[in-house]
Amino acid sequence: MPPSPNHGERRGTQRPDLIVLHYTGMADGASARARLCDPSSEVSAHWLILEDGTAEALVAEDRRAWHAGAGSWRGREDVNSHSIGIEIANPGDRPFAAAQMTVLEDLLRGVMARWGIGPAGVIAHSDMAPGRKIDPGPRFDWRRLGFAGLALWADRISPGDNDLPLAASLDLIGYPPVDPETRLSAFRLRFRPGASGPESDHDRAVAAAVARLSVGESVDRTT
Repeated sequence: MPPSPNHGERRGTQRPDLIVLHYTGMADGASARARLCDPSSEVSAHWLILEDGTAEALVAEDRRAWHAGAGSWRGREDVNSHSIGIEIANPGDRPFAAAQMTVLEDLLRGVMARWGIGPAGVIAHSDMAPGRKIDPGPRFDWRRLGFAGLALWADRISPGDNDLPLAASLDLIGYPPVDPETRLSAFRLRFRPGASGPESDHDRAVAAAVARLSVGESVDRTT
């Protein structure tokens, strides 16, 4: 039986179509587990990946865990009802262990297969809550997940991509309508970690490439 009591019925939908990745932001996995299973904390996640790569189920996947909080993605306001939450034990100041990334890949393949979720549905907590959350942070290896087909990653940029307005591309990808600087920071955290300064041609080109992948997946999944 999943050990966290912090969950409820999904609202308005019975099928998750997103997976939200987090870091725990705590000293160790044991502390994170204790908090995620504490009724008074009112937080939880479906899965917790410990430092050694052990994956623990805390909430049944058909239930609404309390991991995402305020924010939105592709117009969905209640992200908890639409998502599976995966917490990875990491304080946020160090790379993720190789064992954790290997287990995460296996876990993602299973969750995506069970619920029919494509790579565009695997997002960061920072994606859906720009300015409020930064996890799983700049040290998380999104490129690895992208090349494994488990998340979106733009490795091919087409001529003219940098001519497309950044705001339009971020709308297509799914970012919520917050102020432009906050959206740019959230986008860079995910797809261009370490980038800074004003919006650039490269930001626009990468965003356009990601938007093209996201829209292409949506079309494929409805035909």
